[in-house]
Amino acid sequence: MDAITWDAPDADHPARRAARASMTAVIGGRKDDWLRLFAPDALVEDPVGPSFLDPSGNGHRGHDAIGAFWDTFVSTIAGFRFTIADSFANGDCCANVATITTTTDDGSTMTIDCVLIYRVDDAGLITSLRAHWEPDRAMATITRP
Repeated sequence: MDAITWDAPDADHPARRAARASMTAVIGGRKDDWLRLFAPDALVEDPVGPSFLDPSGNGHRGHDAIGAFWDTFVSTIAGFRFTIADSFANGDCCANVATITTTTDDGSTMTIDCVLIYRVDDAGLITSLRAHWEPDRAMATITRP
């Protein structure tokens, strides 16, 4: 199940490289590799705005907060499948139109249709990851085995 399907433009771009590396680390369950992709003061908003993942809607800033986000949410998912339908890279950003399918230990799945916006610095480190998706819409897709 774990995979990245890239059905989008894939011309080399620093933010697109960072996006692919981020997805690869998530699929592999490699928290330390994932954190190394982020600048020290990076901001992760997943999803953007208030949600059950971030009640304040302020996001998770810095390695400690991003690591806590991993521990609380990312690490609870047994499998990830990323399908990238389109990708727009310009300036210091890349916006990917994506579908993420998650699988839990009991075999339940959830589909998250989203736009993932990665911004990088001159060193190619992610300074922000903004995931635009609607939690209620994603929760409505849950299927149980």
